[in-house]
Amino acid sequence: MHPAEHRALRELHATARQLREHWATLANRLETQDARVGAGSLLRAGSHDARELLGELAEQTAARELYGRTAAQGVGVQLAAGRAGLLDHALEVNQALRFATLDVQHVVTLLAYLERLARRRGDAPLAAFEAGWHERMAGHEDAIRTAAVAAGDDPDQAIRPASPGMAGRVGHG
Repeated sequence: MHPAEHRALRELHATARQLREHWATLANRLETQDARVGAGSLLRAGSHDARELLGELAEQTAARELYGRTAAQGVGVQLAAGRAGLLDHALEVNQALRFATLDVQHVVTLLAYLERLARRRGDAPLAAFEAGWHERMAGHEDAIRTAAVAAGDDPDQAIRPASPGMAGRVGHG
């Protein structure tokens, strides 16, 4: 396996973990704010699929004697904690949704890249795994992008703090 593919697989562990953690946290915050946002269920579904992706990815990489899941996922937790812990408190609902779109866009692009690498190397089973997950996560990308754009239909709701309570008011102020 080329080092580019090995590194990208580790990156996928980290970014999928980051997506899983960040989207779950953001779903809770937005659902607390106002059910009209409607993105909570989309974020929760994407977080759930990222969890499934991580489980299957661990199997795929172990079958190829690649490890590093723990270290890579630790990076993902740190990425999610940094964004969810600091940045999200200062964001408006519309901004948080647009940043969430970037989370999944990174994963989708990375899966397409990994598929290309696996096909080049002749690993059809890994390429099929990556292609399937690319398609599945692209659905989440489209859904959350649609929700982010639709936030423009209710500008008053769109500019509310993404984080409830005092932290959101302070960050938003």
